[in-house]
Amino acid sequence: MASSCVFCRIYEGEIVSEILYSDDSAFVIRDANPRAPVHLLVIPTIHLTRMGCSDHASEPLLGHLIMLADNVANEYGLERSGYRVVINQGPDSGQEISHLHLHVMGGRRLESMG
Repeated sequence: MASSCVFCRIYEGEIVSEILYSDDSAFVIRDANPRAPVHLLVIPTIHLTRMGCSDHASEPLLGHLIMLADNVANEYGLERSGYRVVINQGPDSGQEISHLHLHVMGGRRLESMG
C-alpha cells in the first residue's frame, strides 16, 4: 500500500468512504466529484499506478476490473440506456490520483467523444 494514496487509505479504512462493493481484488466507491448521475470508481486493492506497470500475472486482475465495471453498471440500472468506462492514465488525461481506477458513468446522455 502507498501510505499517501487516497484510494489505498480508503481501502484500509483510514479515510471514511462508503465502499459499495469489495472483494479480494477490487472495490467500488462513488466518485467524490461526479460527472454523471451515476459515477462510480472501480479500484484494484493493490496499488498499481497505471495499466502499463502491471505484469502478465496482473492480466486476470485487469479483466476482473472490466467485468466488475460491467456488473456495477448493470446493478445501477445502466445496461439499458448505456454507460461509459474510462481509464485516465497520466497527467494529460486528467488523472488526479496515481492509482489505477476505472470510471463507470451513466444515468443520462453523455457527451460524444467522437
